[in-house]
Amino acid sequence: MSRPERKINYRIVVPLVMIFVILTLVFPRKAKFAYDYKKGSPWAHETLLAQFDFPILKTDEQLREERSKNKSAVIPYYRFRQDIVDNSLSAVGSMELGKYSSFRPQLVSVLESIFSRGVVSDEGVKLDKGADPSSAVIYIQKDKRAVKRPASEVFKESEARAKLMSDVASKHPHVNVDSVLRAEKVYDLVVPNLDYDSRTTDLVNSEASSRISTTLGFVNAGQLIISEGDIVTSEIAQILDSYKVEYEENMGYGGPKIFFWLGNALMAFVITVLFFLVIYFLNKRIFKDTRRYWYLVLILLISALTTVIANKFFPKFMYMVPFTLAALYLEAFFKNKMILPLCVVSFMPLLIFPDNGVVLFVMFIVASVVAVFAFKFFNQGWRQFITAAIVFVSLLVTYFGFRLIGKVSDDPYQAILFLFIGSMLNVAGYPLIYLFEKMFGLVSNSRLRELCDTNNPLLRDLEQKAPGTFQHSLQVMNMADAAARAVDANSLLIRAGALYHDIGKMKNPSCFIENDSLSGNGPHYHDGLSPKESAIAIIKHVQDGLDLAKEYDLPDLVTDFIRTHHGTSNTGYFYSKYLREGGDPNDVDCFFYKGSKPRSKEQVILMICDSVEAASRTLKDNSPETFSEFVENIVEGKIIIGQLDEADITIKQLNTVKEVLKSYLSQLYHERVLYPTVNK
Repeated sequence: MSRPERKINYRIVVPLVMIFVILTLVFPRKAKFAYDYKKGSPWAHETLLAQFDFPILKTDEQLREERSKNKSAVIPYYRFRQDIVDNSLSAVGSMELGKYSSFRPQLVSVLESIFSRGVVSDEGVKLDKGADPSSAVIYIQKDKRAVKRPASEVFKESEARAKLMSDVASKHPHVNVDSVLRAEKVYDLVVPNLDYDSRTTDLVNSEASSRISTTLGFVNAGQLIISEGDIVTSEIAQILDSYKVEYEENMGYGGPKIFFWLGNALMAFVITVLFFLVIYFLNKRIFKDTRRYWYLVLILLISALTTVIANKFFPKFMYMVPFTLAALYLEAFFKNKMILPLCVVSFMPLLIFPDNGVVLFVMFIVASVVAVFAFKFFNQGWRQFITAAIVFVSLLVTYFGFRLIGKVSDDPYQAILFLFIGSMLNVAGYPLIYLFEKMFGLVSNSRLRELCDTNNPLLRDLEQKAPGTFQHSLQVMNMADAAARAVDANSLLIRAGALYHDIGKMKNPSCFIENDSLSGNGPHYHDGLSPKESAIAIIKHVQDGLDLAKEYDLPDLVTDFIRTHHGTSNTGYFYSKYLREGGDPNDVDCFFYKGSKPRSKEQVILMICDSVEAASRTLKDNSPETFSEFVENIVEGKIIIGQLDEADITIKQLNTVKEVLKSYLSQLYHERVLYPTVNK
């Protein structure tokens, strides 16, 4: 007989296949330069010959220097105003001039000559500071054509008038030409006919700046680049940098594409398997929780895709990418032990593709651990900026550590700026956690912290309407918190569950013994009620609590504590009273709660702590033996009536919870010293 085949769990396999396919498709299929080198160090590889022709690219510093030189040699741009020339010449041609009418032809001729060279205001041609006027040139646009002319050939307004007077006076030496020109207001017609065009000046010079060549030379295929053991000088480093750029741009498609596809598939497979193993060994129950499982898939894909896209299109901005957000997104829904391994898997593409991948990987792993730690203390409102500042400092320390050992050689000022912006983006990106909550139906730790704030309206209402129940809830919260920490349960979740598990009691607070003070000296609520009526009134607080939870939009994860804290047990006191008074044992359905049995470890702890806290008020003896027997009896009672049948808790964990509760009761109800009375 053949062995039965195990069924494939498609809920686990399908997300893993999706991760594998997506990573295989998005991983780049271009060759990566396989040589590591550092300027000033020996070449540790074999002799390198150029496999193809490639240009030697100028460095950023060289390009900035050339652009700076071009900008310092700005050529001003002027427009020739023919209308001004025509108006001036027309005015001169229509002048009477009296006995000096013979001056008219000469005046027109000289003015034409002056205007043809161009006239500017007495401020002169607009040149950059430090420019030599004797060698400076300008552009003059005339008749849709721009010509370059020495600035020294252009007249200033005062120079043009002096030129006019000098040329006319040379033909009439016996006439006071200056007086004639002033009297006839000829000087007023000598005005600037060149207008400075700032917009065109900027445009022309920016285009000239952009036309700077980005190459410095050329290397032919087969040419020696560097021999083994040679020192990598700055010139050789520039050639290697250029070779690397050309190699990674073009060599990706030079060989058989199948090898790149296969390589990508293998790397995607490794990451997918590691992702599966991390979840399997740390918390395999996540595989059963579809929402949490798919959320982890999303975080992995976001990290990987961000790495690939940023490295392909914005490699200079890798420092600015807030990779530490992945850790904060994990911290919102998972325990600390899950965060670091998942971050390591999610950041693995950083190791593979960017040039300084090791540096980036270590920096963001360190920053992620620091972020998770700091966020526990600074997680609300403006305090998140403190977390961002701490993350920035951790990134800075790691960056300069790598810089001091020579692993990075980029611009430190730019790197610091990008790291600062990336750290601040953590604050901007964290609110997305609330979108993820809605998308996946999860409850974040931030949401739980908000619910545990006793100043929120629902808990304040409980405190005012049912103060005894509120104090009981606080005691249960502290007791359950201690037990949860001992068995590695979600203490934040159990604190929220403890605070809200009895909120239904505020609909009818006097029905419950802890709120007995509300009735004053009057009759108690249950006086005159039959056991059935009392049981129905008490059991109703569960449904009232569920109604309030729905009204106040409490998360299902917290609402489940209301439904399960009594499970399907009975109201012991009134159930026993009913039977003692001769009630029908077959008619006891109204004495049993209609809730659900606890399933999670946290729900079990709350059920036990709720019973222990309520019943401990009846203890008369405060000895350790009494507390031990008391706790054992309560837990045993839950087991006997089947309340823990569906619980995901081990015997070892249950024993740990019992020991914690015994110790807690001993500390809470320890014997106190009786102080003697002093006679006055």
